[in-house]
Amino acid sequence: MPPEALPCADGGADAAQHFEAMYAGSDDPWRFDGSWYEARKRRMLLAALPHEHYARAFEPGCATGLLTAELAPRCGRLLATDGAGRALSVAGQRLRSHPHVSLRRMWVPDEWPEGAFDLIVLSEFVYYLAPAAIDRLAQRVRASLAPDGVVAACHWRRPIEGCALGGDAAHARLENAMALHRVVDTVDADFRLGVWGTATESVACREGRTD
Repeated sequence: MPPEALPCADGGADAAQHFEAMYAGSDDPWRFDGSWYEARKRRMLLAALPHEHYARAFEPGCATGLLTAELAPRCGRLLATDGAGRALSVAGQRLRSHPHVSLRRMWVPDEWPEGAFDLIVLSEFVYYLAPAAIDRLAQRVRASLAPDGVVAACHWRRPIEGCALGGDAAHARLENAMALHRVVDTVDADFRLGVWGTATESVACREGRTD
């Protein structure tokens, strides 16, 4: 669903108050549940991932955990974070049957977990960041990406009131700053889906399906 208007920020106090106020009014402020648009988008993202399984994954901006729950079966360990405490509470209830998923309150890019990840998913929050913060996010991603690691990102393409960059521009800035090999680039009428990696070998080549 379209993101709510928010003054473009680096994830500080104004952003925290904005999102907490949204969740105070509803446990599903973006109307994720029951939306075929959202379900289809999640399935396309999952299908675009070039590996069947990831040992250690990171999903910042997880909101109420709908995508997290669908990522979980493909991950050995999955860390999901969000800046809104109520969102994490709802996500915790949704993910009770996935003990290998950890939830943590964190504002990226200034807060970032330690260690390396072979999958990082950036879904529907990068356009909330100021351009300089997108560059810092890209640096964080590159620094924590494991060998043969993969990054997936999805962005709403329609106008977003109050943000310095729209979805297409935020997507392009992130891609340029990460400087990774492009694996998937899908342009839907409503969203942009990208997958990048450190390796250049395709899925078919990895399986020896080149004849």
